[in-house]
Amino acid sequence: MSLRVAVAAPFIQHGTDSLEEGEFVVALSLDRDWFSPDQAKRLIDVATRDGLLEREGDDLVATFDPAAVTVPEEFVPDEDILQERSAFEQVLDALVAEGMEKHEAVGAINGLQDELGVTIEAAAVVYARREGVEVEELVPIAKAGLSEE
Repeated sequence: MSLRVAVAAPFIQHGTDSLEEGEFVVALSLDRDWFSPDQAKRLIDVATRDGLLEREGDDLVATFDPAAVTVPEEFVPDEDILQERSAFEQVLDALVAEGMEKHEAVGAINGLQDELGVTIEAAAVVYARREGVEVEELVPIAKAGLSEE
């Protein structure tokens, strides 16, 4: 499921949008038993690169509102979220985290791509914004895709 959901969980657990890196790792590895400590650190790297987290000294700060994310009780993240993802995949994860069905989002994005004649990344960002889903960190990638077509 969503990287955004996995990243939000420790912040929701602690009722904050800023945590020390160690607290974040403990929340994911010991409290929730989702990842090993090394995997939790890898998640920090992926989430930072994807723009979901920022480092401020020893603290990790969520760049989105974790309280706006719902962590389903049965949620367990797949290890594949620890791998680098395309902008399209990141937008798709954000849409799914907001409650949209994955297949519906993919279909709508593909239709918008055909309609606008842009890259899949650009279409995904436009679609997410139309749906009110925050993906500001991906706008530069979408803009770059506008000149590629």
